[in-house]
Amino acid sequence: MSAAVKKIRKGRPVGSKSTDPVIAQAFGQAVVSLRTAAGMSQEALGLAAAVSRSNMSAIENGRTVPNFVGVVKIAAALGCTVQELAGEFERSHKSLTAG
Repeated sequence: MSAAVKKIRKGRPVGSKSTDPVIAQAFGQAVVSLRTAAGMSQEALGLAAAVSRSNMSAIENGRTVPNFVGVVKIAAALGCTVQELAGEFERSHKSLTAG
């Protein structure tokens, strides 16, 4: 009795993405909004949050989304709570998905 064995591939399926582009864009807009309100440069925020300037640029431009630890560090560097950052994200997300 020979049972067919299906080979399991590691990683994501071809063509899949780990980030929803609308969520990434909304999070980036939220970070930019709070950063500019705080009068910080992108580089200063990156240094304060221990995130490289290139990665901070990718976050702000919606090309990537940080993990939860990154979100906490960004909020702290902005001088706000995670809840305040999430609230700004919600406003950005609603404006992107309205209509």
